[in-house]
Amino acid sequence: MAYQETKTIGYGTRLGNSLGGIGMGLLLFIAATALLWWNEGRAVKTDKMLNEAQGVTVEMESVSKINPEYDGELVHASAVATTNDSLVDKDFGIGATAISLRRRVEYYQWVEHSKTETRDKLGGKQEQVTTYTYSKEWVGSPVESSSFHDPAYQNKNYVLYTAENQDQWAENVSFGAYKLNEGQIRSIRAQEPVVLAIDDQNMQAWDKSCKDIYIKYNGAGALKQQTTAQTAAVSDSVKTVVADSIPQENKKDYDFVHQAGNVLYFGQSANSPQVGDMRITFEKTVPAMVTIIAKVSGDTFKDYKAKNGKKFSTLRMGKQDVDEIYDSEHSANNITLWLFRIVGVILVISGLKGIFGILETILKVVPFIANIVGWGVGMVCSVVGVVWSLIVIAIAWLFYRPLLGIGLLALAGFLIWVFAFKGKDKLKELASKAQQPKVQPQA
Repeated sequence: MAYQETKTIGYGTRLGNSLGGIGMGLLLFIAATALLWWNEGRAVKTDKMLNEAQGVTVEMESVSKINPEYDGELVHASAVATTNDSLVDKDFGIGATAISLRRRVEYYQWVEHSKTETRDKLGGKQEQVTTYTYSKEWVGSPVESSSFHDPAYQNKNYVLYTAENQDQWAENVSFGAYKLNEGQIRSIRAQEPVVLAIDDQNMQAWDKSCKDIYIKYNGAGALKQQTTAQTAAVSDSVKTVVADSIPQENKKDYDFVHQAGNVLYFGQSANSPQVGDMRITFEKTVPAMVTIIAKVSGDTFKDYKAKNGKKFSTLRMGKQDVDEIYDSEHSANNITLWLFRIVGVILVISGLKGIFGILETILKVVPFIANIVGWGVGMVCSVVGVVWSLIVIAIAWLFYRPLLGIGLLALAGFLIWVFAFKGKDKLKELASKAQQPKVQPQA
C-alpha cells in the first residue's frame, strides 16, 4: 500500500526559493554556454585528429616478432590477445588463468520509490503530496531501510552475507611478440563464466554464518517452518541457474548456500528470493582476437598525439580493417557532438527559466494567472534558449570553421525575425479580428 506525506510551502518561502533560483539559473546558463562552446571545439579537434591519424596509419602485417622499423609508427594490427597470468579471488578461493577475473554482487532488498505532485493554492501557498511505494528488487548494494518514510517498511532490510564487486586484471597480456598497455587490456571484452569449484569447508562455514543471521532477524521458529517443498525448490532453483551439462561436483547445496555454474547464492532458494538474499556471479576475460590502432613504443604501445594535442589509440574486438575503425570513430564523435548540443540547449533553457521563474512565483497568489504567465515565460525562455544556443554554436564554428558558422548565424537571425516580427503581425491580426462586429444570423 502506498504511503503519502503532505507538505505545505508558504508564499514567502516560495519567493525566497525563486530568488535563490535566479543565482542558480544564472550559473547554469553560464555553464551551459561554456559547454556548448567547448563541445564544438572538442568535435572539430577530434575530427582533425582522426583525419591526421588515418593519414599516417600504417598496416602492421605481422606481430609475431618485434620489428624496429615500426617503432614510433601509428600502426593497425590484428592478433590474439592472450596471457599466462593467474588471477585469484582470495575471498572465495576462485582462480583462473585469464585476462581479467570479475566478481559481481547483488542483494535482494526492499527499495523505496517516491513521486511528488504539487498543487497551487490561493494566496500563493503550495501543497506537495509525496507518494512512497516499495518493491523487492535486486540491487548492487544493501539498502538502508531505517530511513524509509513508511514506518511499516522501516528496518525491513538485512543481508545474509556481504561482499563487494571486484575486478582483477592481468598485468602481462601478449599481442604476438608485443605487450598490450593497461588501457588496451581493460578494453578487451570477451567474458565467459568461471565454473566454480568451492571446497565444502568454506560452504559449511558460510552456511552456518547465514543461518545465524537468519535466526537473528527472523527467529528460530521461522527456520523450523521450512518444508520439504521448499527444500525441493532449492534443488530445482540451482538447476535453473545453469545447464544440466554442468558437472555434478559444481552443483552444491546447503540450507543457505548454493553453488551452481558461475553463481554462488546465499539464501534458502534462488528460485524464490527473499529479502536478505545475496548472489555473486563470477566471470573471466579469455584470450580473443582484437584489432588495435596505436603507436609502437619498443615492445608495447602508447597513444598517438596529433599536432593539435589530441591523443588517440583504440582497441576493437575481432578483426576490423582500418577504414571501418576510423569511420566508426567519426560516427562516435558526431553522436557525442549532438548529445552535448542537446544537453547544452536544455541546460540553457533551464537556466533561463530559473532566472525568470520568479515572475510566475510572484503571481502565484492567483494560480490561474500564474499558470498563464508561467506558460508564456516557458515559451519565451525556450525560444530565446534555442536562439542563444545557435548563436553560441555559430560563433564557435566561426572560430573553428567559418563557413558553417555563418550558416548557423543566418538561421539564428531568421528565428529572431520570425519570433519578433511575424509574431507581432500575428497578434495584430488576432486583435483586428476580435474588434470586428459579429454578424447576427437572420431569423
